[in-house]
Amino acid sequence: MLEIKIIKCLEDNYSYLLKDKKTNLVAVVDPSEFKTVDEEINKNYKKLDFILNTHHHFDHVGGNLQLKTKYNAKVVCSAYDQNKVPGADIKKRDNDYFIFGETKFKVIHVPGHTLDHIVFFSETDKVLFSGDTLFSLGCGRVFEGSYEQMFNSLEKIKELPKSTKIYCGHEYTKNNAKFCTKIDKDNLKLKKRVKDVTNKTNLDEPTIPITLEEEIETNTFLRYDINKIKKTLELDNASKVEVFKKLRILKDQF
Repeated sequence: MLEIKIIKCLEDNYSYLLKDKKTNLVAVVDPSEFKTVDEEINKNYKKLDFILNTHHHFDHVGGNLQLKTKYNAKVVCSAYDQNKVPGADIKKRDNDYFIFGETKFKVIHVPGHTLDHIVFFSETDKVLFSGDTLFSLGCGRVFEGSYEQMFNSLEKIKELPKSTKIYCGHEYTKNNAKFCTKIDKDNLKLKKRVKDVTNKTNLDEPTIPITLEEEIETNTFLRYDINKIKKTLELDNASKVEVFKKLRILKDQF
């Protein structure tokens, strides 16, 4: 079983401190910065065994080298990173596994935001560390990959168990909610969720984790096959990829 602590970093990033309860191994997912993450490690565990990176962007690897040096931790990252992840030790490919004590993480390659992007999924704990691919009520911008790649990556995630809890890389939910409600106006479950998001953000509480089932029901970027959304976009006869591309472009301009 995993113990998960959410760490707020930089302006809106999330890093995650993990402990495997059986073996007491400790890891951090996407350490944005050294100082904040190090303070949490010292407060809770005073050790760090692994650093897990979803992709190479600085706001996800900024603490890598200092944490690795201080704790002699091993850096686990994408085999597709083109040597962009600082301090990389263990490189994983699509459908590889990373064994973290009694926790078995499946590595899923999800290009689109970046070409090297991977996510870490634990089937036993039903958790997904999604980095900047899937957000709460949103998805990542397409920087290095193509819209089709990003669409296919989200399709992979949608195939996971619906009870999976999503831990994403940023707190973007409030702004994402504004976009979703503009596009998916009649979605009652979305309206209910927006109220919950508003309450949490007003209290400065994280809006994550959120289940994959709730995302599929309310996240416009996972609802590219809904006829009402296609009609709103005037893409009644378009493919799912075309609908997704239009949504992503509109969000970039939002």
